[in-house]
Amino acid sequence: MHIRRATPADLPAILNVVRRVVPLMQAAGNYQWEADYPNEAVFQADIEREQLWVAELAGQVVGVAALTTDQDSEYAQADWDAAEQAVVTHRLAVDPEVQGKGIAAALLQQAEVLAAEWGLRSLRVDTNSENKATQQLFPKLGYRFAGEITLAFRPGLRFYCYEKRLGAPAH
Repeated sequence: MHIRRATPADLPAILNVVRRVVPLMQAAGNYQWEADYPNEAVFQADIEREQLWVAELAGQVVGVAALTTDQDSEYAQADWDAAEQAVVTHRLAVDPEVQGKGIAAALLQQAEVLAAEWGLRSLRVDTNSENKATQQLFPKLGYRFAGEITLAFRPGLRFYCYEKRLGAPAH
C-alpha cells in the first residue's frame, strides 16, 4: 500500500470510490454522504490546498482522506479544547472491495505523520452516528469518544467526535 498526496489526475478514481461507498452507507442507514456531497468541487479544493491524500493498492486508488486543520465551528460542542489546533480527518472513504485491509488505518496514520511535522498533539475526526464501522475503528486506533455534535450543513444528522492525543512534539 502506498499513501500519497492526491493530484488532479486522481479525481476520477476518487469519485469512483465515493460513488461505490455512498449506496452502501445509505443501505446501512448512514446518510452522512449523498449524491451531491462530497463532490468533485470539494475534492478539487482539497487537492488545490494540498490536503487530500490517497491510498493505492497495486497502482489503483482505493482510499481517500482530507487531512486538514479545518474544524467546523460546531466542534466547540465536543469534549475537547476547540481552540487547540489539530489534524482533522474529513471525507475518509475506502473502496468497498478492499475494506478491512487496513486502508483507513493507513490514511489515519498519515494524519499522525502530519501532526508530527506540524508540531500538533491532537488528531480529530467526526462520523455519522449511524456509521458503525468507524465507531469500531477509531477506538481501536487509540481515539477516544469525545461526544456528539450536530453540523449546520448536515441538518437532521448527529455526529460522534473522536480524538487521539499524541505525545509532546519533539523539539
